[in-house]
Amino acid sequence: MSIGNEARTESLASADVIVVGGGNAGFTAAHAAAVRGRKVILLEKGSEDMGGGNSFYTAGATRIAHSGLADLLDWVEPDERHDRTEVPPYSADEYAADLAKVTEGRNDPDLTKVLVEESQPTLRWLNSLGLKYRLMYERQAYERTDGSFLFWGGLHVGNVGGGEGLIADHTRVAAELGIEVRYGHAAKSLVLENGRVTGVAVETADGEVRLSAESVILTAGGFESDPEWRREHLGEGWENAKVRGTPYNTGDMIAAALEVGATKGGDWRTCHSVQWDAFTPTNESNRELTNRLTRQSYPLGIIVNAEGRRFLDEGADFRNYTYAKYGKEILKQPGSVAYQIFDATLRPMLRTEEYDMPGISVEVADTLEELATKIGIDPEKLSKTVSDFNNSIDRNVTFDPNVKDGRAAATEPVKSNWAAPIETGPFYAYGVTCGITFTFGGIKADTHGRVLGADGKHIEGLFVAGEMLGGLFSTNYPGGSGLAAGCVFGRRAGTLA
Repeated sequence: MSIGNEARTESLASADVIVVGGGNAGFTAAHAAAVRGRKVILLEKGSEDMGGGNSFYTAGATRIAHSGLADLLDWVEPDERHDRTEVPPYSADEYAADLAKVTEGRNDPDLTKVLVEESQPTLRWLNSLGLKYRLMYERQAYERTDGSFLFWGGLHVGNVGGGEGLIADHTRVAAELGIEVRYGHAAKSLVLENGRVTGVAVETADGEVRLSAESVILTAGGFESDPEWRREHLGEGWENAKVRGTPYNTGDMIAAALEVGATKGGDWRTCHSVQWDAFTPTNESNRELTNRLTRQSYPLGIIVNAEGRRFLDEGADFRNYTYAKYGKEILKQPGSVAYQIFDATLRPMLRTEEYDMPGISVEVADTLEELATKIGIDPEKLSKTVSDFNNSIDRNVTFDPNVKDGRAAATEPVKSNWAAPIETGPFYAYGVTCGITFTFGGIKADTHGRVLGADGKHIEGLFVAGEMLGGLFSTNYPGGSGLAAGCVFGRRAGTLA
């Protein structure tokens, strides 16, 4: 066995299936096992008011393949705007191509095939159980002059109520299915008997217990909440990143899986990281503001560092395909801080949920020179950066945030799309730093979530899903594919366990 005899055995058959981790992937796996008549215990490290894993902190956006609006209307919530809405089809081939593009071809092709083909059927299944979905107007569409809406970027559907709504729905469905959710149960190690995982050693307020099961599904997230693991695997400086989501993803169950012979999977050197409010005092694991601390309207303006210089292409692609890698670029800047700059013309287009939140870090001034002084940047340097940018814009091309409009600024670095002049006061500066979401490295498994050992064989009784499953993402990430993967591979694992 891989645990000591001091652990108290609760029973010889605590459950048919134990799921470790109470986020989206964990609940989905639990539902899939429960509908088969399996007795399921779901273990959540946090207390009930701290549960939900990283999923609680998301906006609920979930990337699926579909053939257009008509393919969605029978299962998303009604909205009076549907009649004046255009949702372009997003095929499985496009989905797979986007994954390959943003990960620079490092995505596992077999996992990718399953994800893109089963994404919509899995959400339809969850909807049939009671999870509610809607079109994400405020995040993925701009209203056009005729009052219509055009969705963009391949990401169109999300949970009603965002991440909080997602976890509330999952929790309600779990109760209806008879799943036993145990909060304040921190799994520490796996029980291995004759080469098979037969249970989990769990730390509780009453001491350590050992729970037995025929199968264990690991959905306990990555290691992004542990600064030492971040520094060791992601590199120097990553210990300074802000943790966007749950404080409990410290790699404990990754270590436990490796201890019983599991193999590492995916890219352990990169992660999902975003531009995150730099100066709000409670800007880590904030249960009230959750995802509202992100700053994702950056494609409309410019980003400068503390020296007043631009350092990336804000308009390289739709936000969905750049936001998860730009946090890393902020971390590299002096002080690991940068500023998103907008003028009065652009300000009304910014996401209300993020840029109008309580206590937001923002400085406002009537002139660029005054703005620079407020944020501690040399006024001449910021003015020159903005002037060079404005003068290089191709004004013969029409600005259109609904499409990749090709309206470029031919300065250094280039801005490829959505180049709008920063020229009308008042001017706005939003301080951002690096917020880490989850790590891409995890445990290797087959397409059913069965954990693989060094010999390429399954470790009997052990499954993995969610952010612990390595192989789908590297360097970057298409927005919404994390929740989709949690659903798809959580369901697959729960169907076999």
